[in-house]
Amino acid sequence: MMQKVEQVLRENNRVIFVVLLAACLLPVVSPAVALFAGLTFALLAGQPFPRFAKKTSKYLLQFSVVGLGFGMNLHESLQTGRDGMLFTIVSVFSVLFLGMYLGKRLMMDRKTSYLISAGTAICGGSAIAAVAPVVKANDSEMSMSLGTIFILNAIALFIFPPIGHLLGMTQEQFGMWAAIAIHDTSSVVGAGAAYGATALEVATMVKLTRALWIIPVTVLTMFLFRQKGAKVSIPWFILFFVLAMVANTFLPIPEVASSSLVWLAKKGLTLTLFLIGAGLSREVFRQVGVRPMVQGVVLWFFIGVMSLGVILLF
Repeated sequence: MMQKVEQVLRENNRVIFVVLLAACLLPVVSPAVALFAGLTFALLAGQPFPRFAKKTSKYLLQFSVVGLGFGMNLHESLQTGRDGMLFTIVSVFSVLFLGMYLGKRLMMDRKTSYLISAGTAICGGSAIAAVAPVVKANDSEMSMSLGTIFILNAIALFIFPPIGHLLGMTQEQFGMWAAIAIHDTSSVVGAGAAYGATALEVATMVKLTRALWIIPVTVLTMFLFRQKGAKVSIPWFILFFVLAMVANTFLPIPEVASSSLVWLAKKGLTLTLFLIGAGLSREVFRQVGVRPMVQGVVLWFFIGVMSLGVILLF
């Protein structure tokens, strides 16, 4: 009897999950609402399709980012990327070294501490996934670091736009701040879209420029952990994003085509955030210990306040 009840509940949860996923395509559902809906569902009912959600969110995010490139001008975007380059270099390495110091002070596992530092410094889960094979992290270390980053990443999508409005930040200022201080590309793009079209463009370009630092940081990691011949994971979808911008800038693409691709990209991002939220189950919260969360919050506060001060002053 109990098995039948559990089976019925599982089937009902799957149906509700699919309905909520489809509802994310409605015009009234923003990325933040989608993330909140996924998170609420996961906490109440768990994740009925864990493998599907994890794999789909990864590729859907990449396709969405490429689609956004069809709404951007290459010349303007390159200028935006150059403006944030120096601070990107300083912030990446300052967060990495501060994270390693905090890890020692908190007596954390070295690999977990380094993964959280890399995720905060560059681009969240993507950076952790790239660095983890180099340091030979196990499942537990991966779970704690990814859980810490994803929890803070979800919070950022909700609090950054209101803070930006409260401080009277311009579209360009907010886009730059979101790209530097929010972990994952998904929430960076979501926060930028919530703030405005220009903020979305700036945030996307600066974040993807920042994501390229996965390559030198992975090489640095080989030396720090004395790993030779480790495979470097390159985010190839960034190349296709640049090609999309090139096409939109130099080719006579009809307005209806480019606008449709951008619309599909934004809807894809909304679906991505629902799937990411649905992955933050109660089990994820249990796996994240106090010390990893303390390190993650301190690093997040450091990069958030430092970048905000630089952007508002200069």
